[in-house]
Amino acid sequence: MMLATDQKEDSEGLSATSRAMLSMRGQVFDLWEAQVRARVAEAIEVPGPLLTNTLPAFYDNIAEALTPAYPRADGASNTTSMSAHGRERARMTPFSADQIILEYQLFRDAIAVVALRNGIHFQPEEWAIVERSIDIGVREAVREFSLMHEGIRERLAATLSHDMRNPLSLVLTGTQLIAVAPDLDTARGAALKIRSGAQRLEHMLIQLVDALTFDRGVKLPLSLSEFNIRHLVTTLMEEFSVPGAGEIVAHVEPVTGFWCKNSLLRALENLLTNAFKYGDGGRVVIKGEQIRGRLMLSVHNTGKPIPGEQRERIFEYLRREENGNGHDGWGIGLPFVRSVAEGHGGSAAVDSSADAGTTFIIDIPIDCRPYVKNA
Repeated sequence: MMLATDQKEDSEGLSATSRAMLSMRGQVFDLWEAQVRARVAEAIEVPGPLLTNTLPAFYDNIAEALTPAYPRADGASNTTSMSAHGRERARMTPFSADQIILEYQLFRDAIAVVALRNGIHFQPEEWAIVERSIDIGVREAVREFSLMHEGIRERLAATLSHDMRNPLSLVLTGTQLIAVAPDLDTARGAALKIRSGAQRLEHMLIQLVDALTFDRGVKLPLSLSEFNIRHLVTTLMEEFSVPGAGEIVAHVEPVTGFWCKNSLLRALENLLTNAFKYGDGGRVVIKGEQIRGRLMLSVHNTGKPIPGEQRERIFEYLRREENGNGHDGWGIGLPFVRSVAEGHGGSAAVDSSADAGTTFIIDIPIDCRPYVKNA
């Protein structure tokens, strides 16, 4: 089972070292998770699916890059999966930037230790790819982590400056009244105004701290239910099975979990629509597979790739891009896809290159109930 972000369907064509690395993935993540929980205090209470995050796909990317002829220079090339990792760390965990760096160092060490246990010997040029992949991955993850927190601080400052003007004005007016109060009753009345304003300020600060701590991003309202993801994909394929719509192929495991059926259906509809709109008319492949408590859904098409500088920007609201396929911009569909993934406690990413085509990924916990506030 391949989990790389280009969603290669099998390990055919990969080198012996690549296949060996894929075979030890489970052992690597068992060791890595144990080490992270032992070394990072904030990780102790983080549920397994959130701790795993998007790392399995990154791991398989590295394995692919170890094959000299494979069109992936390193584990972080052509994909936004590592920025998605940092974004999810900022939204869903109490990790700090230095702890993200540490978890990547432990990730590298776990690969080395498990390889040694299994008698797998990396050539110097192969291990250089592993190290370069992790170095690039940690930079991208920490950069996005920092940008997320910077955005939180900006929204916090804007809210403070706007919403707190009225109670601050009330407090200031009260102090002025006390200064000129002709009698005790007037002074008491002004003191009550000050107390009222101070209480409102305190309430606002509590709300802001709660928002900063528990709601690190605007989330869609989701209605969770238990269902089989293969059934949802089958329904979607029936909707798109009309003359002229193009060929759709699905490789979806029968995974049952708790998700919002309507929002996932709409997100996949958007991805399929884009695949046909911006692809080259070839078949579109939907994949669905589970790993360590997470579901990875993807939609892949062939055709002209998304330029590297646009891969992250196309997920932003109100962003218009010239996509190079004769269409003006990507619309609001991809920002909605990211909102759905993040609303479920997961991430959205894209992998796009001329050789491998374009793959959009929704990577979410199988049981999203603990991570959805309105579930």
